[in-house]
Amino acid sequence: MALIPVTILTGFLGSGKTTLLKRVLTEAHGQKIAVIENEFGEENIDNDILVSETEEQIIQMSNGCICCTIREDLRVTLQLLAAKRRKGLLSFERIVIETTGLADPGPVAQTFFMDDEIAESFLLDSILTLVDAKHAAQQLNDRQEARRQVGFADQIFISKADLVSAQELDALQHRLKHMNPRAPQKVVHFGEVALHEVFDLKGFNLNAKLDIDPDFLTEEGHDHAHGEHCDHPSHQHDHHEHGEHCDHPSHENDHQHGHGHHHHHDDDVKSFVFRSERAFDPAKLEDFLGAIVNIYGPRMLRYKGVLHMRGTERKVIFQGVHQLMGSDLGPVWAEGEAKTSKMVFIGIDLPKDILLQGLEQCLV
Repeated sequence: MALIPVTILTGFLGSGKTTLLKRVLTEAHGQKIAVIENEFGEENIDNDILVSETEEQIIQMSNGCICCTIREDLRVTLQLLAAKRRKGLLSFERIVIETTGLADPGPVAQTFFMDDEIAESFLLDSILTLVDAKHAAQQLNDRQEARRQVGFADQIFISKADLVSAQELDALQHRLKHMNPRAPQKVVHFGEVALHEVFDLKGFNLNAKLDIDPDFLTEEGHDHAHGEHCDHPSHQHDHHEHGEHCDHPSHENDHQHGHGHHHHHDDDVKSFVFRSERAFDPAKLEDFLGAIVNIYGPRMLRYKGVLHMRGTERKVIFQGVHQLMGSDLGPVWAEGEAKTSKMVFIGIDLPKDILLQGLEQCLV
């Protein structure tokens, strides 16, 4: 039986999650969607599905080294829904989970990876984050939850953009892009979003397409052949700085990009990219990533990569959320295609130098 796709809808308080949800539900003609609301359990999804707990459960993995937090209440609810569907008591084709404005999407996402029973029935499709343009600057400054939600996103929808100036919107989009270059951003009006922009985005599938928005790489109008995100002279010869997102002190007042005013915020949620033409040594990489995830897992929000590995003619696709990491063999490198590893890490105050140097040492 095909897996049931699940979409996690998260976002700032007042950003219009409920509006978006209602619109999606009315527009999804012929699709039956089960909605899991809010702090799972505050509202009954179905009169006879009552969830009392809203606590998170820590699961120790078999190798004993990593603890993962999952939402026990969500797991119970999903199992009930799957059982009712199997018995023909409920009919639905997909699930949307709407989290509260302050919820951390991490444990919600991890629930789909950790529990075998859940993984047999459901497929986590993507995390959508709604950002309220009017209050975003304040919320991003004041609340780490808001910054985390941006870091987790596979797709960002910006609402209430009509209430701010073009310059404020531009600054916000730059700021979000520095936090999460993986997630495409879309400005939406009153929750008007086409269904194809909400469902089946495959943000969590291990596919070989690593979406780091190509426009971002060339946004300054320079040629960013190496994927550098700020064409700063000092970076040209420094392999480790590829993909730096201008969080360098010298850029704070650097107007050569023509948008120096975007860089006042040094948010704790940041992203960086590692690229290399040289192949990875699989054993070294596995050891290094295992160690990193063990130490920094709780601060690693999302990470994903397409890797050139020694010993295989195929691309290796890997991704993770917090402490959970998965990898898969992708397609064969095409004839004449440059074999380049590209990885993006999004996290809270991650030690970029340690990560980049460590990855460098895992190359053949």
